[in-house]
Amino acid sequence: MFINNFDPVAFQVFSFEIRWYSLSYVFGIIFGWIYCNKILIQDPKIKDLFSDYISYLIIGILVGGRLGYVFFYNFNYYFNNPVEIIMIWSGGMSFHGALIGIIFATIFFSKNKNINPFYFLDLVAVTAPVGIFLGRVANFINSELYGRETELSWSVKFIKVDDLNRHPSQIYEAIFEGLVLFIVLNYLYKRLSPQTGLISALFLILYSIFRFVIEFSREPDAQLGFVIMSFTMGQLISVFTLLAGIYLYYLTYGKSNSSR
Repeated sequence: MFINNFDPVAFQVFSFEIRWYSLSYVFGIIFGWIYCNKILIQDPKIKDLFSDYISYLIIGILVGGRLGYVFFYNFNYYFNNPVEIIMIWSGGMSFHGALIGIIFATIFFSKNKNINPFYFLDLVAVTAPVGIFLGRVANFINSELYGRETELSWSVKFIKVDDLNRHPSQIYEAIFEGLVLFIVLNYLYKRLSPQTGLISALFLILYSIFRFVIEFSREPDAQLGFVIMSFTMGQLISVFTLLAGIYLYYLTYGKSNSSR
């Protein structure tokens, strides 16, 4: 058993706190920008476009992630406290909401630049798992999104939560939705036809499967509990993203084959 009593604050400058969760976003975006520009993108013109695209991506992540949390996970609270919607620093972001925000931001940017949006979405799909990994590690440090009670030898006691031994579900997600997904998608990116949406489809499929399975070890959100039978909101949304990924895969697979 591991005792988790980490401080969610990485460091403090006067009265200004820098938290690990904020740093996970910053370093995830920086890694994605460097990795795409230095390794994945070969065309200099696309590199310039990608640098401009990053600002749209950040807006999509923040706005989509926050609104996703508001509407998917805590609508009643924010309906009664609408001013707090903009208070992102107080916590409350949704991966699926951020995903929707990224898609809309990418489509908007790509139409203005007259370029296939899947060129950027495939790049994001390949690099996003690193950001997911960092985010889940930050969740672990913050003692949030913790797992259900267990007596397994690798259980964790989150001192800031209670005195129970729990699954380190954040670490499960960091490993599978982060490291494993990054390795698999990077391998496939080099073998498949990129910029067609095929990598984006595989990202949706694999992430949704990992998320759905791992959620069985994760404590449901206190304000929601189990939504339908023993399924959580995260699992229900993952079913929809899985179906979307499968549909996109069949749409793009033919295009990929016809281009060979």
